Amino acid sequence: MKVLCCVLALFLGGCAALGGKPSSGSEQDVCKEDREKMARVGEKIKGKIVWSSSRVGNHDIFIMNTDGSEKKALTKGEHVDWFPRFSPDGKTIMFCRSKKGWVYERDANMNFKWDVFTMDVAGGNQKKVAENACWGTWIGEKKIMFSRKTQVFVKDLESGEETLLVDSQKVEPLGGADLQQPQMSPDGKFLGITLRGAMRETGIFDLEKKTWVQTGEGCQINWHPAGGRIYWVNPSGNGGSEVFSVEVKDGKPVKDYDYEEMRFVDIPSRISHEYFPQMSIDAKWLVWAATQRGHDHDIADYEIHIWEIGTDPENCTRLTFHSGNDRWPDIFIPGAVKAQ
Repeated sequence: MKVLCCVLALFLGGCAALGGKPSSGSEQDVCKEDREKMARVGEKIKGKIVWSSSRVGNHDIFIMNTDGSEKKALTKGEHVDWFPRFSPDGKTIMFCRSKKGWVYERDANMNFKWDVFTMDVAGGNQKKVAENACWGTWIGEKKIMFSRKTQVFVKDLESGEETLLVDSQKVEPLGGADLQQPQMSPDGKFLGITLRGAMRETGIFDLEKKTWVQTGEGCQINWHPAGGRIYWVNPSGNGGSEVFSVEVKDGKPVKDYDYEEMRFVDIPSRISHEYFPQMSIDAKWLVWAATQRGHDHDIADYEIHIWEIGTDPENCTRLTFHSGNDRWPDIFIPGAVKAQ
């Protein structure tokens, strides 16, 4: 696949945090145009967005409406809480929590520094569901998937049984790399994975054949809710990053894509260093965070945005206006039907 990448941007900013403890920051003014854009989003969808923010501590989980209104913290404490993910029914939120105080995101695959927790959407009933684990995602309502450095596991929340899916130290094409943000395909046959450590790339792992197909550089690979497509962040474009997407079949891109064909969205504005993309279940909306300057995932002034997929990228709507660090959003829309 022909992928244009910026090695310097990947090294300096890319997909690893390189800075220090975040600032709590402060609220910023919202102009009339931005308020009007948020109101138009509110007229189209009534949903919720969760994300991780440094505005009241190291990082805590926040929730708001999809138009940016009614922001409130769900967690608070000395820990770093991040990577929140709604359960399929929207009633539960899973997230990663540091074992002790401040921990960098660059240490995400040092599993002994993290645990995976769940809580209800009001912030109650917080409980640990996976020890020494990170990058927790849902596999249906009763199972979750997570990483432990070079390994990916599925856990049954009812029985407590853990099943090893893949260990990069035992699969030659993966070269012992750290397995970051694993995402299972809707049909359960493949994993989209960002490799770090021994290797730096994104790709698709065939769970049955134990084979690996590199799809590009960058990071944060994920699946279109219907399957058949993947998307990821590539270190190119306006602001030094953009979201790419390609069609896949049997775990492989259907053709050799060029740069223009892969571009999915790139904000045409000064705040255009996009990261953390997450698509709604109906594939109609994309949420992510973007910053104007600085690329550090932990401390840069990232702001949450939402975009109606297929419309002009200029219609992208900024939802947070705060000098703290806002990152890793997820979106849930009640009644939305899974894309086919």
